[in-house]
Amino acid sequence: MRVRALWRGTVLADGPDTVRRDGAVYFPREAVRWAHLRPSGTRTLCPWKGVAVYYTAEAGGATGRDLAWSYRYPWPWAWRLRRRVAFGPPVTLEPVAPRADPSGPSARA
Repeated sequence: MRVRALWRGTVLADGPDTVRRDGAVYFPREAVRWAHLRPSGTRTLCPWKGVAVYYTAEAGGATGRDLAWSYRYPWPWAWRLRRRVAFGPPVTLEPVAPRADPSGPSARA
């Protein structure tokens, strides 16, 4: 299912290839809109996943410090999170409905 990360009316990430882990949704780096994120310098250590690096979001004239994070080199058991980015509150996640196929059954009737 395609998921979108929104903050202050701005899409920060949008993509179908997400991974859910410990209540967070991780987007592939290619799905992130990097024009709205910059490294914050914050680092934390998660005993289950490794060292997280954080990003500050900028949108709609506002700045949200440490709204996103990623694990560049997660521990081996969390390797699925490598090259992925997650978002925390106040970023909202919403499912995106699939587009109707114009060549589907109703179009052929």
